[in-house]
Formats: sequence, structure tokens, C-alpha cells
Amino acid sequence: QVQLVESGGGLVQAGGSLRLSCAASGRTFSTCSLAWFRQAPGKEREFVAGKSWYNDITRYADSVKGRFTISRDNAKNTVYLQMNSLKVEDTAVYYCAAERTIWVPTQAHEYNYWGQGTQVTVSS
Repeated sequence: QVQLVESGGGLVQAGGSLRLSCAASGRTFSTCSLAWFRQAPGKEREFVAGKSWYNDITRYADSVKGRFTISRDNAKNTVYLQMNSLKVEDTAVYYCAAERTIWVPTQAHEYNYWGQGTQVTVSS
């Protein structure tokens, strides 16, 4: 079992930066692939970034490539999402997700463990 708690969301102007954190508990954290998803009002939850525990494969949505960076610290049981050059369209609730797999799934239904979400609002 893995429990996830996100933090770091907030209000930022376009062009600014935020770093989200996701603290995990549970002995299987180190063997979970981790991902960030986001969901804007009226839209489906979408994949943002993910990182495998097994071979360090990292995947990003095209919309965030070059602006967002996912990283993990297994010693701290924490995964981060550094978000730079934020745009108004990045506004959403951001969720941390984990799954015991060596791959990096990009579909929400492929993850069994979820945090409660943290709001990110980017103003123009």
C-alpha cells in the first residue's frame, strides 16, 4: 500500500515557477513508478510527467516538455515536479500517482495509488 500527499500548489503569474512535492509512505515506494497528472475544470485528467523506478525512464506530455521536470528522492520517499515558464493553461488540480510497474503508464486508469491533489492557478 502507498499513501501519497501533495503540496506546493498555489497562485503564480504567467512565466513564474512552482515546485510540487509528493510525499509517499509505504514500503513499496522505491519499486513504484511515479507520475503527475492534472485535471482542469470540465476536462479529463491528463498525464503530465512520469518516472520509472526501474530504469530511470522519464516521460513528459508534449505540452510541458522543456518547462517541467520530474524528479524523485527515494531516500525521502518524495517525488517532485518543478514547473517553470508557467502558462495560464497549466491551471489545474495536480495529482501525484504511483503504480508498481517498471513502465511509465500515461493513462490514469493504470495507476492504483493517488494523492488528494493540489491546486495550481496561473494568472495572466
